[in-house]
Amino acid sequence: MTLSVVPAAAIADPASTAAAQDSLSAQIDALLSPAYKAGEPGGALLVKKDGKVLVRKAYGMADLELSVAIDPDMVFRIGSMTKQFTSVAILMLMEQGKLALNDPLTKFLPDYPTQGRTITIEHLLTHTSGIKSYTGLTEWVPLKRKDMTVTEIIALSKDKPMEFEPGERWSYCNSGYILLGAIIEKVSGLTYEGFLQKNIFDPLGLHHTYYGSYLRIIPRRIPGYGPGPNGTFLNAEYLSMTQPYAAGSLVSNVDDLALWNEALMAGKLIKRETLEKAWTPYKLKDGSSSGYGYGWTIGEYEGHRMIRHGGGINGFTTDGILFPEDKLFVTLLTNSAIDSRDPSPHAYRIAGMALGKPMPAERKAIVIDPKVFDLYAGEYELAPGFTIKFFREGTKFMTQATGQSAFEVFAESETKFFLKVVDGQVEFVKDAAGKVTGMVLTQGGRKMPAKKIGK
Repeated sequence: MTLSVVPAAAIADPASTAAAQDSLSAQIDALLSPAYKAGEPGGALLVKKDGKVLVRKAYGMADLELSVAIDPDMVFRIGSMTKQFTSVAILMLMEQGKLALNDPLTKFLPDYPTQGRTITIEHLLTHTSGIKSYTGLTEWVPLKRKDMTVTEIIALSKDKPMEFEPGERWSYCNSGYILLGAIIEKVSGLTYEGFLQKNIFDPLGLHHTYYGSYLRIIPRRIPGYGPGPNGTFLNAEYLSMTQPYAAGSLVSNVDDLALWNEALMAGKLIKRETLEKAWTPYKLKDGSSSGYGYGWTIGEYEGHRMIRHGGGINGFTTDGILFPEDKLFVTLLTNSAIDSRDPSPHAYRIAGMALGKPMPAERKAIVIDPKVFDLYAGEYELAPGFTIKFFREGTKFMTQATGQSAFEVFAESETKFFLKVVDGQVEFVKDAAGKVTGMVLTQGGRKMPAKKIGK
């Protein structure tokens, strides 16, 4: 572990402030040192409040083959945290009068087959377009190593049947952000990479943020890792970085991500009222909240508004959490992509510590009659093509999401359950007759309802 704790500026009681920072640092060490052990892939953490760095640390190894430890300034792939940069690029063009959020996709890409629907830029920003995500297609899997043009990536999903009517539902869609990148290029006359470099990275002094490329020399960039047999690690599988594009191509470090958030808060790129629109959950056609704005998940923690997005890409998992009213930013970037090493629950817990409202050290599991859980067993649809199953293995209560490993869930009451491996809680919903009709998944401050669709 490498360590750098920067004391806050002197106030009325500097000794008290230093003691509070030491206490926060010690709490974080107790949480992250066992999660990202010396000799294993690790992570870089930054906690910044009111413009002052409270904690800046790194844990574990940057390079297992060279035995190099992580330093906090090292550069990671940030995956879907890229989406907030794409969103702001679109909003910059909107403020320049070059597009409107209610403009149809076909205004800029006239040949795109919308199957008789009107798909707007806002639908793309909010994952409510109904377009299938190309990363969810089985035919995409063998193509991961191939360098592809933007047109080729769009072609993967453009002729697939729509999953739902635009604005009707929410379903995470990487294809939507690929299309936003294409719109940025069409409107600006620049490449997506060129637009970000000229209008965001250079003006803000983000000198450690780049469009990811295997060929380019990127100082302080580190490799990523995936799971190997029996708890070992392997080098991450190759992914052509032409493919994540405007949905997940960027690399950055904790310091640049903090500068980025501060610049947004200060109105350096878009007006604060525009930013607030991006930080407002999109309302679906039935009036319900999607819990997602333009490139960010919107939630709350203990009454504090929380703006958040994570990222997952070959060899890396990341998370960034902003509490605008508290001027608190927490980011944890890791160089491994393994379910049990997900940074999100740790970042969430650290944010609670920094707010002075820490989560309980551990949720208390209670014993319930397995027959109670059997009432909940079945399949629940969280989004089109994405379900969560609940089932029992002997006396263990289990859950498994589409394409993911199965995990044990623990009863907190007869209707509420929680996971230990990730930051997730589930509450089952019954109708007036006592029939189980659905459940609500709470993860990272966002509540996501799901209907029961089968036993």
